[in-house]
Amino acid sequence: MRKQQKVNPAAASGFTLIELLVVSVIMVMAYALAAPMVSSGAGGAELKASARQLAAGLRKARSEAVARRHETALTLDVAGRRFELTGDSRVYRLPKDIEIDLFTAQSELVNENAGSIRFYPDGGSTGGRITVSARERKYAVDVNWLTGQVAILD
Repeated sequence: MRKQQKVNPAAASGFTLIELLVVSVIMVMAYALAAPMVSSGAGGAELKASARQLAAGLRKARSEAVARRHETALTLDVAGRRFELTGDSRVYRLPKDIEIDLFTAQSELVNENAGSIRFYPDGGSTGGRITVSARERKYAVDVNWLTGQVAILD
């Protein structure tokens, strides 16, 4: 013969107050750790997109110089956060929350806030580096002076 046990219905279902508090504390801690990672992701994506936009502009300037057999330059206005290409009427704007540094040949400096990287018909260039940064993250867009190759460095 089997003995039946009485089960208290209040004790059998639901969670205790301690269990709910422990889960709540764990969720708050997880959110506190995850929130900074999510917010910095958007800035990182915007920064990478800016580096890619500059690299695309430099590659376009190089291909124009080779195809049309005349010098072409990308002129970067560091203070205004914009750049333009020789022979192209468009002005390309970069986000305001990123910092830009330009390292180029002395002869290519327009003023203290602007300078160019020039490409020649043989594919070579004056060379240089454009660094875009935000917070602790930065990307360098390098131009090889001999070959005119453009590379994005992390």
